[in-house]
Amino acid sequence: MARIGIAGIGGRMGKLLAEEIAAAGAALAGGTARGDDPAVLFAASDVVIDFTHAHAAPVHAAAAVAAGTPLVLGSSGLSDAEEAAVRDAASHVAIVYAANFSPGVNLMLAIAERMAASLPGADYDAEIVEMHHRQKVDAPSGTAVALGRAVAAGRGEALRMESGRDGHTGPRQTGTVGFAALRGGQVVGEHTLLFAAGSEHIALTHRSFDRRVYATGAVRAALWVVGKPPGLYGMKDVLGM
Repeated sequence: MARIGIAGIGGRMGKLLAEEIAAAGAALAGGTARGDDPAVLFAASDVVIDFTHAHAAPVHAAAAVAAGTPLVLGSSGLSDAEEAAVRDAASHVAIVYAANFSPGVNLMLAIAERMAASLPGADYDAEIVEMHHRQKVDAPSGTAVALGRAVAAGRGEALRMESGRDGHTGPRQTGTVGFAALRGGQVVGEHTLLFAAGSEHIALTHRSFDRRVYATGAVRAALWVVGKPPGLYGMKDVLGM
């Protein structure tokens, strides 16, 4: 029976994760609250799930390396330096890092990449609109950025973001991916990818109605990553896509 630890066990996601660990027949190894030493949790766990804050990601990645314990990381809004720290840690221990643990969102990412490969940026403008609850602190969302990266990958180029439009911005740039972030109420998560050409529009939308879908996916990733060799994995690996 796998022993799964939870960083930030007292939070909203932490409580859902604890319930999903029990539902999956795994053992809850324990959890941390703000100020706790993560080394103790990692030493007692076969795998740790982290949905806390972006700034904690390098600390937890280092703890994973020190204990040799795999990490499932779902924090969003990581800086380039924080992502680099996670990638470096993944050369020593298995890490599943995903912007979103919903199976539906990950299928959407795969479809977005294939659509972008067939809809060139010279003819189709790509726009991403996302909405989340009013407490979310980062924008655009990690899932929105992942969608933008999927579009760029499909087109075989680096992501060029066009966001925060305000005032006299001039015409839209060709080949960029536009982002718009909406915040309000208690929306769990909504993402729409729009390809807009002069003769047609194609929209791809995903809506989350319950945060539990993220917890279920993260526990699935945790059970999958136990025993895997060092490396940086994603939900595509977990889902066999």
